[in-house]
Amino acid sequence: MHRRIIHFDGRVQGVGFRYTTQNIAMRYNVHGYVRNLDDGRVELVMEGDDKEIDGVVHCLRQKMNGFIRKIESQTYPATGEFETFWIRH
Repeated sequence: MHRRIIHFDGRVQGVGFRYTTQNIAMRYNVHGYVRNLDDGRVELVMEGDDKEIDGVVHCLRQKMNGFIRKIESQTYPATGEFETFWIRH
């Protein structure tokens, strides 16, 4: 299991990006959150197997591709601190 922190840049706020992410993530065995950042990006923090995380990112890129300009991703060891997936405000 890993933790992946992904930052999405582009026109990703105000377009339903967080809600779309939550709906997709709920179909996979991942835990974590998605939130808007003050600089206009969206941050996605997920823990799970690489295949599950990759599935979320793939579906999200397909659905929201027209809004995403850049994606930055970092992988770390999982902490197990999350029990669900939610939108963090």
